[in-house]
Amino acid sequence: MPILRFTVNCPNLDAATDIADDLIVRGLVARATIHQPVETHYRAEDGVDYSEEIPLSLITRPDLETQVETAILALHPYDMPPILRHLLQANADYEAWVAEETGG
Repeated sequence: MPILRFTVNCPNLDAATDIADDLIVRGLVARATIHQPVETHYRAEDGVDYSEEIPLSLITRPDLETQVETAILALHPYDMPPILRHLLQANADYEAWVAEETGG
């Protein structure tokens, strides 16, 4: 059984923590990892803009994809959060743990 990793950048540690804790408590994700801050570069009206963001990784089952994305969209302070999905293979014990933690 593959697992699904969501990656989303957050504007600060509080936002990343709120999203991570909410999804764990609701059983939508098995694990959340809050990474060190990164500097994000993007096009702006006057050239290139920069901001510090906190990457957040969330591990879940593929069948929870829609529910997890809906929750992220509801909790994230950005109008258009950068939500990425990665379908992963893992060892059998870890995949079983993810399924158990998310009610699968």
